[in-house]
Amino acid sequence: MICAPIALFVYNRIDHTKKTIEALQKNFLADQSELFIFCDDAKNPDGEKAVHAVRDYVRTISGFKKITVIEREKNFGLAASIISGVSEIIEKFGRVIVLEDDLVTSPHFLTFMNEGLDFYESEEKVISIHGYIYPVKKELPETFFLRGADCWGWATWKRGWNLFEKNGAKLLAELQQKNLTKKFDFDGCYSFTRMLEDQIAGKNNSWAIRWYASAFLAEKLTLYPGKSLVQNIGIDGSGTHCSNSSSFNIELGQEKISLTKIPLSENFEAREAIKKFFKPKKSFIKKIAHKIRKKIKKLKAKTDA
Repeated sequence: MICAPIALFVYNRIDHTKKTIEALQKNFLADQSELFIFCDDAKNPDGEKAVHAVRDYVRTISGFKKITVIEREKNFGLAASIISGVSEIIEKFGRVIVLEDDLVTSPHFLTFMNEGLDFYESEEKVISIHGYIYPVKKELPETFFLRGADCWGWATWKRGWNLFEKNGAKLLAELQQKNLTKKFDFDGCYSFTRMLEDQIAGKNNSWAIRWYASAFLAEKLTLYPGKSLVQNIGIDGSGTHCSNSSSFNIELGQEKISLTKIPLSENFEAREAIKKFFKPKKSFIKKIAHKIRKKIKKLKAKTDA
């Protein structure tokens, strides 16, 4: 197997970066993989110390076929750094595996990415391979497809990345014109459309929402594992666009994922399980209040009768 290059994007979180790299070093195929580390520059002088600490660390790592460190001379920000970095690697190699500095991987992550890239290379309907899956309650198939694309440990080909549309307003207009916003939001269970609107308004600078929308509108599929091969350790609130939430925490899958031929269509059961995961949970107080309102309504109905 000729392994795809890995693009890793780091900034100023030394502890997260160490955990990400240490896990990646333990991956099968790590020693056969070329690693490109994109180091963003500080936003201001106050942030230089943390940025330099990360840069000093990544220069010392080993365990990969070859390591190339790219040190930005200005602050790109996460979106611009990923868009330009992925584009650069894709143009040179035709495929790429993408990680950020807060993604801890299973030892089988690189195997799944590379085997998925090989397995679906000539299948135009498949846009990417993804390593993370939400902690849904339902048992999921070993592999399955969802419409769109995702951002927590993924891989794609040049033909996939060529579909990426930077213009969020253009994407939103097409979603609205085709009456797809509800489906885009997992039937109203998660506000992806609002996230795209916020990107357009400058309230966030998410590349990921534009990647999802680009793939979704092109009616492309992403392959997922039934057991997550990625854990996001940046959802402690330290990551860009991340809130402090434990609901996305998972147990890393410790077994190799076997790729077999499956239907080239979105898995309905997996989509339904994710909708249930996304659906807002009622708080304990809201549940009690709801029960009280129901009892009052029943008592009133009896009194009126």
